[in-house]
Amino acid sequence: MTRPMVHLVDDEAAVRDALGFLLQSHGLSTAAYPDAPSFLSALAAGPLRGCVLLDVRMEPMSGLQLHDELMAQGFRAPVIFLTGHGDIPMAVEALKKGAFDFVEKPFSDDALVERVQKALAVEAAQHADQAAGDEAAARLASLSEREREVMQRVAAGKLNKVIADELHISVRTVEVHRAKVFSKLGVRSAAEVATLLAQIR
Repeated sequence: MTRPMVHLVDDEAAVRDALGFLLQSHGLSTAAYPDAPSFLSALAAGPLRGCVLLDVRMEPMSGLQLHDELMAQGFRAPVIFLTGHGDIPMAVEALKKGAFDFVEKPFSDDALVERVQKALAVEAAQHADQAAGDEAAARLASLSEREREVMQRVAAGKLNKVIADELHISVRTVEVHRAKVFSKLGVRSAAEVATLLAQIR
């Protein structure tokens, strides 16, 4: 399983080293990349967990251009921009496009670490939601077509008799399908069925 890390993307080796030391001294795992293409290559090799600490001004591809590319790829992990004073309007624009935060240089170590920790907490929650959704989708896929029809009506709060009338089957048959749906989905009530469907959507 991929470990959550802080991914440092900065074209200055001294900055990467200093940030890496700071974050590791607070117990945070880091990975460093000298430019945007290096990070994109790592991302292409497999999913990355954690958050991204991204310098605005880099060559050959700026942090803003990298962020645009990440958004285009559907990358969901939080991105924090490191910006000089003159870059703030650009950073604000990046926030509008989905960046998590920006930190202005020179920054306070404590402030940076706090924002990184918040970003990691958000990513962990996102990951848990995604995992729950994937698990729910797998359970849903195990249902037969008829069980699925019953499940939709159960989630809508319909009584067994109403479901039986709508599907032209007996109430007893609805009860059997309902029991199988609950068993396969690992739920105990119609409300839990509705919650599970909401996770998938």
